[in-house]
Amino acid sequence: MSAASALQTAIVARLGGDAALSAKIGPGGIRDRRIDRRDGPAVVIVEIDSRDLSTGTETGEEHLVTLQALSGEGGMKTVQAIAGDVRRLLDDAELVLAGAALVSILHRRTVCRRDAALRGHVAEIVFRAVTE
Repeated sequence: MSAASALQTAIVARLGGDAALSAKIGPGGIRDRRIDRRDGPAVVIVEIDSRDLSTGTETGEEHLVTLQALSGEGGMKTVQAIAGDVRRLLDDAELVLAGAALVSILHRRTVCRRDAALRGHVAEIVFRAVTE
């Protein structure tokens, strides 16, 4: 399993195991693709951009992880609450990865906006993770 894949698995497990977030997005609300027909709130793993960060003695990778919090037909307050839970759960978290070690995962930015195509609001949440 690659470090990026292990990181994604750990992120999904961490988010899926939180009662407060699950209450906001419901079952099946964490996924790695958008489902156009779904009207409810969700967290979608949009992208993991991985780059080599190896040194002369250790292998390592930097991962920019982009997630989207979708409000469904809810407003800005709904998407901000979901994004807040995602940040609370992942920023500086101690995640266990299969086949790799997580050095750090830190929040970089969150941008919330109205998205007419999705008939609701979306928050783009970006984390920087380092694995070895």
